[in-house]
Amino acid sequence: MLTGSGDERAALSPGHESPCGSLQSAPKPWGSNGLCHYNQSEMLAKITGYVNVTSGNITAVKAAIYKHGPVAVSIDASHRTFSFYSNGVYYEPKCANKPGELDHAVLAVGYGVLQGETYWLIKNSWSTYWGNDGYILMAMKDNNCGVATEATYPILA
Repeated sequence: MLTGSGDERAALSPGHESPCGSLQSAPKPWGSNGLCHYNQSEMLAKITGYVNVTSGNITAVKAAIYKHGPVAVSIDASHRTFSFYSNGVYYEPKCANKPGELDHAVLAVGYGVLQGETYWLIKNSWSTYWGNDGYILMAMKDNNCGVATEATYPILA
């Protein structure tokens, strides 16, 4: 269950048209009165639904990133090694990778190989001061930390 980080699927629900998100997800166009302010003419796309990628299928997640762009994923971010990551391909042997054991929503934006290790390029929401300018290379090995467990991408109108 995701705690404190939100559920990425909730924001992708069909008909979800608010560009503001929540008050906690700044910067967004929230006014001082607590109401969402935005210009309808600046809306770029409407989300009409979402696709849940086959759980645990690394090839399917790679294809989703290649064909559709960034993919929202849930991970196990509960380990101190994750909190203090700064460089290299991250692999945590104690990381969970099953549904219900994942606690943080992030964005998978790419994938690659570094010194023979395959990895996911993950954008975190903890600011550019965390990790490598806000990003982490997470090992694909053993579906470490569950990147391929709960992957979702939007369908745009």
